[in-house]
Amino acid sequence: MTPTSLVRDIRSAVDVDAVVTLTRDLVRIRSENPPGRETEVVAYLQGLFGEMGLGTGRVVEPAPGRQSLLVGTEQATPSGKPVLLVNGHLDTVPVRPDAWHHDPFGGEVHDGRLYGRGSADMKGGVAAAITALQVCRTLRLDLPCEVAFHLVADEELGGRQGTAALLRAGLIRADACLDPEPTGLDLCLAERGLMFARVTTRGIPAHGSEPSKGRSAIITAAAIAQVLHDNEFPQTPHPLLGTTTCNVGVIRGGSGPNVVPEECELQIDRRVLPGDTERSVVQGIVDRIASLGLSPGEDYDLEVDTFCEPSEIDAGHPFVDTVAASFQAMTGRRPGTTGLPFTTDARFMRNQLGIPAVVFGPGELHVAHTVDEYVDVDSLVTAVAVYAHLFAGFTGTQRLGDERERSSLDNGVDGARSMI
Repeated sequence: MTPTSLVRDIRSAVDVDAVVTLTRDLVRIRSENPPGRETEVVAYLQGLFGEMGLGTGRVVEPAPGRQSLLVGTEQATPSGKPVLLVNGHLDTVPVRPDAWHHDPFGGEVHDGRLYGRGSADMKGGVAAAITALQVCRTLRLDLPCEVAFHLVADEELGGRQGTAALLRAGLIRADACLDPEPTGLDLCLAERGLMFARVTTRGIPAHGSEPSKGRSAIITAAAIAQVLHDNEFPQTPHPLLGTTTCNVGVIRGGSGPNVVPEECELQIDRRVLPGDTERSVVQGIVDRIASLGLSPGEDYDLEVDTFCEPSEIDAGHPFVDTVAASFQAMTGRRPGTTGLPFTTDARFMRNQLGIPAVVFGPGELHVAHTVDEYVDVDSLVTAVAVYAHLFAGFTGTQRLGDERERSSLDNGVDGARSMI
């Protein structure tokens, strides 16, 4: 099959109704996190993959009700073909239905948009990837790779019961990873990390009528909030991610208006850049607070609740080029590149496993987690076509790198330069 005929055949085989129906079905299955209830959507997908002749996969349940579905992983190993992993999460953030103009679990299509919680983040992307594999099977393509799916729990709250659990169990094996989070069909090559932490200040209680006889933990906390919130930390801006941020999101302290408070807690959200570690981020906060003359362990305590490391893939990596080439083949234009201000499960691939991962999916970031979340039907269709082309052309990153190097040498250009 020639490249031109492949593009033509994929375009003709993409079924708009199929991807819309699958997205709608997934949206209608509630999987809000918290509390985290992925079991029903996993059962639905097991049935779907079974109908496709791919078996019902393997369910991993590290905690009651927290299920992830692995499809294609075991079958991929004996074939000798490279493995292209699709990692997508099944959980969504919670919803307050009375604020919506569309049923958040209805999957309504209106003016070219499919509405519902998770439509963009990221049940639409999961549906597009599964539909793309169905397209390849409809066309009876002999794929050069094995396409595996890890459809996971708990991404919205850090992934401990999802991809992190698969990592701990040694269940992730792949040559490259596609993460179809909503990026507006730009290639996301970098993402900021996050740290959620609590700063607890200590004071000396006194009667509210004589505040000078005590020391207010709230006043100390307020001073710390001033030096942390939305202030710049020493850094070099990242070309795709810009600068880091710090948000003081919660303050809680005191027992009553007539008591000088002896304790106050701040909860902070610190977003960080590739190269930052948990230790370096904590030290940066300590250094900033030290400008007030305060010392950890004496004037306050700092406790880290969550740290999700930042990650990135080199723009010149061959897998980036092959995803970009599939997008161009199916749309006639080069994709944009972007960074995400939050973390995704791609970080586990990039950082812990050394698996090249590109985050690339339908849906716009600015509508994720919002009232009346939606995904454009056109973007779903485009994603299906691009993913199908990617599945049909992925031969492994080493071979892609060798071909890229030969092409660069033949054309007399620097083999390390990115196509994007």
